[in-house]
Amino acid sequence: MARKPTARRGGRPADDAADAADLYDDFGDPPQRTRRLRAGSGGRWWVWIGRAVLWAFIAVVIFNGVWQPLRNGFAQPSADEEPAAEQPAFPETAAAGFALRFADVYLNTGGHSSQERAEALAAYVPEGRATEFTVEDSALTGENLGVVGVDIRDDHNAVVTLSADVNGAPMSLDVPVYAADSDSLVVSGPPALLASPGRADLPEPESAETDTAVRDELVPRLERFFAAYAEDPGFLSDFVEPGARIEQLPPDTLEFAELSDIAVPVDGSRDDDGRQVTATVVWRLAGSDESTPAELTQTYELTVVRDGETWYVRDIQGAPQSFGE
Repeated sequence: MARKPTARRGGRPADDAADAADLYDDFGDPPQRTRRLRAGSGGRWWVWIGRAVLWAFIAVVIFNGVWQPLRNGFAQPSADEEPAAEQPAFPETAAAGFALRFADVYLNTGGHSSQERAEALAAYVPEGRATEFTVEDSALTGENLGVVGVDIRDDHNAVVTLSADVNGAPMSLDVPVYAADSDSLVVSGPPALLASPGRADLPEPESAETDTAVRDELVPRLERFFAAYAEDPGFLSDFVEPGARIEQLPPDTLEFAELSDIAVPVDGSRDDDGRQVTATVVWRLAGSDESTPAELTQTYELTVVRDGETWYVRDIQGAPQSFGE
């Protein structure tokens, strides 16, 4: 006799019970109850492991963010670490001028007696040492004196190198100077005459491709610029980039003759709108005979910028290594 379908607990439809009874009738065995997974079983434990890893990572990040600044603040320099070397407090400028004045007395002996020379040198050398710097029965001259450099040894000692034409020959003079402070200086030993720097061999200039299109645009513009640069200061601002400052040459010194050459390298850009060019200019000395004018050739390095269709000069200075091939 067929059993009546009954509803399961939990509100499951009665049809499920009927289906189970049909399976029992067809196969002779009681139906197998489907096993339900309990909460927290199966893949749920992977979620908890992931959460634990995430929280551990967050804890490490927070710890490092707090501890690192504290550790850097607490850290003390190692005994093996040497502090950065400070520049000696030697009064370089004062010593250079002092040595220059001393050399003018030391290198010029003509027209002075030994006594006069010793008295003049006494202002620069230790007390009682002036006679050691005199030159007996000799005419010594020093002209065109200039400071080449100052080799600072410590806070109180340096060697000042001077250039001079000694008896008409170019030479160098090293003068040792001791400085108690910037107002108390003394020559600390006999100076030394040395050979002047020799002439260097200039390397061959690197060839560069010329930007002919820009060159053709710049030639007439720079010709007018150089004419205004020397002769018409009132028009100079028409050729200078707004905001740039270029002082014109002193009046009545040079007259523009020609722009003999201009080099515009293809890769000569300094910025997005600027180009670096080299211009060779022939000047005529103002007031020279027009039939046989005195001319002077000089080379300039210019930075030019384009504003629309017009080129302006931003900067002008001497050009390094400007000998052509």
